[in-house]
Amino acid sequence: MLGQALFRFGQKLLRRRQLEHLVTEDVPCRRLNTLDLVALGVCSTVGAVIYVIAGEVARDKAGPSIVICFLVAGLTSVLTGLCYAEFGARVPHSGSAYLYSYVTIGELWAFITGWNLIFSYVAGTAIVVFAWSLAFDNLFGNQISQTLHENILLHVPQVLAEILGFCVVALVLLLIGLLTLRARESGLFTKVVTLVSLLVLSFVIISGFIKGDLHNWKLTEEDYVKAGLNDTSSLGPLGTGGFVPFGLNGILHGAATCLYAFIGFDNIVTRVEEAQNPQRSIPMGIVISLFISTLMYFGVSSALTLMVPYYQLQPGTPLPEVFHHIGWAPAYYVVAFGFFCSLSASLLGYMFPIRQLIYTMAKDGLLFSVLARIQAGTYIPIMATVIFGIIAAIMAFFFGLTDLLDFMSIGTRLAYSLVAFCVLILRYQPEVKKGGNEADVQDESGPAEEKLTLQGLLFPGSSTPTPLSGRVVYVCSSLLALLLTLLCLVLAQWPVLHSGTAVWISLVVVLLVLITGITGVIWRQPQSSSPLPFKVPALPLLPLLSVFVNVYLMMRMTAGTWAPIGFWMLIGLAIYFSYGIQYSLVAESHLS
Repeated sequence: MLGQALFRFGQKLLRRRQLEHLVTEDVPCRRLNTLDLVALGVCSTVGAVIYVIAGEVARDKAGPSIVICFLVAGLTSVLTGLCYAEFGARVPHSGSAYLYSYVTIGELWAFITGWNLIFSYVAGTAIVVFAWSLAFDNLFGNQISQTLHENILLHVPQVLAEILGFCVVALVLLLIGLLTLRARESGLFTKVVTLVSLLVLSFVIISGFIKGDLHNWKLTEEDYVKAGLNDTSSLGPLGTGGFVPFGLNGILHGAATCLYAFIGFDNIVTRVEEAQNPQRSIPMGIVISLFISTLMYFGVSSALTLMVPYYQLQPGTPLPEVFHHIGWAPAYYVVAFGFFCSLSASLLGYMFPIRQLIYTMAKDGLLFSVLARIQAGTYIPIMATVIFGIIAAIMAFFFGLTDLLDFMSIGTRLAYSLVAFCVLILRYQPEVKKGGNEADVQDESGPAEEKLTLQGLLFPGSSTPTPLSGRVVYVCSSLLALLLTLLCLVLAQWPVLHSGTAVWISLVVVLLVLITGITGVIWRQPQSSSPLPFKVPALPLLPLLSVFVNVYLMMRMTAGTWAPIGFWMLIGLAIYFSYGIQYSLVAESHLS
């Protein structure tokens, strides 16, 4: 009895969404074309990061080699973007990684993915408004914060450590009203603001090639001494000079930080139901937006380090400040205006997927139904927008920029890993007849005569996927996910490995051998030949590489970063097991 109860409980956790049930009652008009989606992807990525983090990475981690960091980060993001593009073509419905997990690996993982994505989107919103408030204060020479501290904190000591938090809260609450625009109006706003931002960044790039000095990429110890920064034989925190002053380790650390810059392109797939031709425009929107973003990051970082020696970059908003350095004071305000436009577009780029994801999960019964209430005529989930807009304002008030970046990274990296995992599974599943369940890849009613043998494992007898080969890939992919996680945990202890400890090195070798062998088994299985507008090339290597990179970056996070996320997950699991598991739309369809 206990075994049967546990089996039924496990089935509830792994039940999958059927694509034929994904048609919603209230479908917004399909008004977004490929250009709209590209603008959405660009405005979600080319935002606060290029203005703030670029200077921090160049000054403290990579120097002029930040251009390499952005290229490495861009190539890494393309791996995930390709997986999203295939899923966007395969599953033309809103929901992002949440829906992709739901139709592939089950309800519990879908809820965990969606709940973490909500957290990361809220953190992204808080990051943008936090940077907006700092930039606005910096525009007036930090006079606002100084005046508030001098005149208000004297009367309320130890209560409000950062008065600017109130500005952040007010900004988010005001923009909640802007988010009630229809898709057409908001799409027009996004395109206009994105165009302004790209024009300003193009001006920065051109200025860099006009006023830049190649000597800033070939700095030596004498340059530091002349600048009064170093009078010893060791350059210390300034690096070793040249194009790569912090060495290969600096490039790797810088690339890990620069990966934050590409978080946000997945917002495109949350607008599938508003796209005119989603199976074509979604993949094109993702790939084109990533290409444009990589070019802009490469060009701006090149201009930044050519115009100003990397060690002179100031924290906060180095991109506008660089024009004071070269004597173009009026250009400071032009670039600052582009900064605010970019931040405003990024804010909308984060808050739109929040409301869409919450609405989708509430419609599926995994979150409270009140969150699925929409405003008549605009298809806007008002309750979801207001509640989580307030949560974003609270996070911006209590957490620092670095903390928010780490929160955002973990949630999105988990989602990216699951999407790559789902692509790997679905490509090797048998064809489903029209009207069947595309996601039900582990059909228990497979042919009874199919038996698993060693020869059949390495040399399948069928050129098309079968239920048995699909189950083999599912099990092997799950094992690979576990082994890759263990490998990333070990590699995160790089100082121990670098010391040459035999036990750790042997463990890495064993894990690599197992991963290679299991990958070979998956490679030998037949793939689906169903036509799609876009497919990820080089399976199974590219999805596995994407999983490895994303999991490794998550393993590099500190315990202090994981603690708030763990608390958020406890709240989410409490909601799921007390409400979602009972009122799930999939559960009701199974009962009917």
